[in-house]
Amino acid sequence: MSLIVQKYGGTSVGNPERILNVARRVIATQDAGHKVVVVVSAMSGVTDSLIKLAKDVSAAPTEREMDVLLATGEQTTIALTAMAINNLGRKAISLTGAQAGIITDGVHTKAKIANLTPRKLNAYLNDGYICIVAGFQGETTDGRITTLGRGGSDLTAIAIASAVKADLCQIFTDVDGVYTCDPRVVKTARKIDAISYDEMLEMASSGSKVMQSRSVEFASKFGVVFEVRSSFNNNPGTIVKAETADMENVVIRGVSLEKNQAKITVRAVPDRPGSAAAIFNAIAAQNIIIDMIVQSASAGTSNDISFTMSRDEFPKAKAALEKVVKEIGAGGLETHEGIAKLSIIGVGMRSHGGVAAKMFEALSRGGINIEMISTSEIKTAVIIDEAKLTEAANLVHEAFGLGVV
Repeated sequence: MSLIVQKYGGTSVGNPERILNVARRVIATQDAGHKVVVVVSAMSGVTDSLIKLAKDVSAAPTEREMDVLLATGEQTTIALTAMAINNLGRKAISLTGAQAGIITDGVHTKAKIANLTPRKLNAYLNDGYICIVAGFQGETTDGRITTLGRGGSDLTAIAIASAVKADLCQIFTDVDGVYTCDPRVVKTARKIDAISYDEMLEMASSGSKVMQSRSVEFASKFGVVFEVRSSFNNNPGTIVKAETADMENVVIRGVSLEKNQAKITVRAVPDRPGSAAAIFNAIAAQNIIIDMIVQSASAGTSNDISFTMSRDEFPKAKAALEKVVKEIGAGGLETHEGIAKLSIIGVGMRSHGGVAAKMFEALSRGGINIEMISTSEIKTAVIIDEAKLTEAANLVHEAFGLGVV
């Protein structure tokens, strides 16, 4: 008898009808001869409602108490899901993250999983139970409830799949799988049958919202094969697994898009040790995540340094740098909002030449200017005008023959 871990997101369990749909799916999986562990998120909208409640009673609630509060969202869902399965005549039991054996570090609101002991899970599974586990949460060794941050339920499912040595982990969501591009932007985008961990990681970090990157990193580290598929139909999804030799035959696996970006250029940075450190230490002190960095060739005794970030972080970054510019004697700040990042991704880039040239040629045909370029072994990313993103995505997608045949 094989063992399958299934994760259902907030949309999939968004109301009683959908919870019953999940219950029927889980029972069908058990009927097919599998032991089943189910990881669920809070019902869609519940987490936001809990955050609002917290803000209503405290302008600055402590992170410890926020974790205690937010963890109740998933606990509501596990109880309802177990009730639905029991009502349909099967044995189900709900377990909090702590009861499932998930031990975390002590960082509230963005904890990391330190250990997972599935003793209780295995005992219940051997007794014929379907185990319903709360995603997004765990407990420290001294008994404090913690939450895992964005994508925490995906991470819970992957970690449990690793700990119980599951044959497959299925991530159920509101999309059919991973597409060659966002189908809302590129109408000819098609579903990818299989993708490597590295490609999925690059897509997640480049704007794809299907999976959070740290869940993919965990799966890659522990060799957990998982499938992204829809909870609203029975179509096969996208399998994410270790790279195979034939994967390099496909040059580009997909095109990822990321809107709401901003760029800052520090002009005439003195070409001496410590200048770049001063700039990026000021950014780091504000916990701002930088994406692309480009330094121009030195012009005499100075150069320009440009970098991008989320537009939400832009005001904070600009304020932090205005003082630094004066301290290091730079020429000033130049800022640009209204930009977007477009990335092409594929392990085939390792063994095929001319990939970047084809991308740039496609953009040129649309008269689309490239402001910045960044590359890795399996990715080429460009910064362009956000207003041109849809046109650019379609041009590049077509140039690499990624569309539906």
